[in-house]
Amino acid sequence: MGLFRLLILIALVFAAVWLWRRLTRKPRPASRSAAPAMVRCAQCGVHIPKDRALHGNDRWYCSQAHLEQDRSHGGR
Repeated sequence: MGLFRLLILIALVFAAVWLWRRLTRKPRPASRSAAPAMVRCAQCGVHIPKDRALHGNDRWYCSQAHLEQDRSHGGR
């Protein structure tokens, strides 16, 4: 009967520790923010974040030079 009480006591200690840790755990930080939307440069095909891209003629460009190059060639 002593072994049974010891096993019950160990189980209760583990349950108490688990419950205490669960209740006192700091909330996890939110998962990583989603990756920024990417667009493809109409001139060279490089993908860049949309917030850094230049928009012209309903197309996206990675630099001012590519925007102007595409305009001078009539938008391909």
